[in-house]
Amino acid sequence: GCLFITYEVAALDKAITIDTSAVVKEKYKSYIYLKGVSSEEKDNFAALTQKARKELHKAARRFLEVSSWLFQQSLDEHFRHVDADPHEVALWVLLKKAKSANKAVRLQAVQELGENHNWHYQYQTAAQVIDQRTAVGLARTPQVDLRFFRPPPALLNAQEDVSAEDGLRQLLGSLPQSEVDKCVQYFTSLALRESTQSLAAQRGGLWCFGGNGLPYAQSLTSVPSEKVESFCLQALVQHSKVQSHCGPIVKNGGLHLLEKIFQLRKDSLKIQRNIVRIIGNLAINESLHQDIVQSWVSVLAEMMQSPHVMQASHAARALANLDRETVMEKYQDGIYVLHPQTRGQDIKADVLFIHGILGAAFKTWRQKDRSNSSEDDDMEHRNDYTECWPKSWLAADCPNIRVLSVDYDTHLSDWMSKCPAEDQKSLAYRSQELLKKLQQAGVGQRPVVWVAHSMGLLVKKMLLNAAEDPNMQELLKNTKGILFYSVPHRGTYMAEYSINVRYLLFPSIEVRELCRSPALCNLNEGFLNIVKKRDIRVLSRKGLSKTIIGPMIKILVVPTQSALGIGELIEVDVDHLNICKPEKKNSFLYRRSLQFIQ
Repeated sequence: GCLFITYEVAALDKAITIDTSAVVKEKYKSYIYLKGVSSEEKDNFAALTQKARKELHKAARRFLEVSSWLFQQSLDEHFRHVDADPHEVALWVLLKKAKSANKAVRLQAVQELGENHNWHYQYQTAAQVIDQRTAVGLARTPQVDLRFFRPPPALLNAQEDVSAEDGLRQLLGSLPQSEVDKCVQYFTSLALRESTQSLAAQRGGLWCFGGNGLPYAQSLTSVPSEKVESFCLQALVQHSKVQSHCGPIVKNGGLHLLEKIFQLRKDSLKIQRNIVRIIGNLAINESLHQDIVQSWVSVLAEMMQSPHVMQASHAARALANLDRETVMEKYQDGIYVLHPQTRGQDIKADVLFIHGILGAAFKTWRQKDRSNSSEDDDMEHRNDYTECWPKSWLAADCPNIRVLSVDYDTHLSDWMSKCPAEDQKSLAYRSQELLKKLQQAGVGQRPVVWVAHSMGLLVKKMLLNAAEDPNMQELLKNTKGILFYSVPHRGTYMAEYSINVRYLLFPSIEVRELCRSPALCNLNEGFLNIVKKRDIRVLSRKGLSKTIIGPMIKILVVPTQSALGIGELIEVDVDHLNICKPEKKNSFLYRRSLQFIQ
């Protein structure tokens, strides 16, 4: 249209000439003098005008035909039937295919969109038109270009820390407090109490840190608002685990508030992880997906490409819960997918990593830290170091397996418990809790290998519970192997030592259950019967070095008489903590574990 108007104006300018000198000479008249044109020139000009008009009309008709074909047809035929340059409309064809009724067509279109990195200026246009399903698929595409996603809106005032704290307190106060876990009540009351005390600190006085009644002098000029926000977010994590609370969190503006805090605390990886952990819990509810995708998909896509394994894994869990196209499983809080974190892999088996006392889903399985080494070795170590060898090494050597890491709170003493209700979570309680989470994550539908450090008793208890549950028979049937890292199958001296000084240490229930007892013997006998009946392969690792558990205490955590008594036992000259931390990828500790899993 613009081209046509420009041509017409130019043609008119040639055909008509205004003689301005006539106006100067005859001020009292307003004649317009037309320049004469010969009949031959008129004929040539008319022919040229008619030809240009015909070409413009032809191009316009062709554009309408292509547009109509793109947006109204089913796109079941190949692109070669379109009489147009593919580079001009390829993006629009893929975007249209991404909305196809055929699932295979949709998945292929999203894959091609993400793998092509030459869209140039068209990214911004695509970001405006991609739907929710396509956005999640692109976010789960390896190394996707982040220009596909609209950035979150900028904060009006990035210094409103107090309003963020107030918003968290109001959000927690609006959530139900009845019929919830005692830990939810505890964390909520702790967060609200700490917020009130921080306000008191602003007026001058003492602030009770951690809610434990130990006051200390706090500067009158600075209030630890970040610490208060951390308490509130811990409480919100607990609320987000309750399905009936997820709706009110979103309805009361929780997503916008979390987005605001996420931008304010870009320098705090822990706060960001807690926020994305909440988003991952909310994403289990499919009714909330539209709200979450609109405000969070760009943040999660960027976080997926983080070099920090914990950040990327938290984002991967949230996106997996949002992706109902290729993921049928739902990952509850504490179940993390280390591999694959993106689409496209064909999974043949599952490998589950379960940490022990004072462990964690990521730090337990890191590479061994080396302190004394030469400068050259130290440089090589830094280049090859991995924060999580199951994610970095095992995933590369076994690309067709799904690697899951299980996280749960543990402690040596009830003094260190995050929640008073934690002391009620016995081995039996945790076993049932984790079995439900693993069942929702689809564990048991394909061959399974368990890898456990220290608290291998938990794996044994889960298998015993699965044997008694008709709905868990597939899990028991598909369990092919178990790798135990320094597990005290018949009890440990460390537990007995803690019990002997119970009035000082207040040993936790996990420690108390590690004492040599008839219950532990019964658990071991029941487990051995399952292993023999199901022909499950077992490999055990035992450290020969004593482990430092206090300033002046060194103890052999797993004595020789506490061995399982079945399967292969490998003794290694390392302590209890480093038995599951290989020094290098070609070390015996890793190579033998890899061979067993394969």
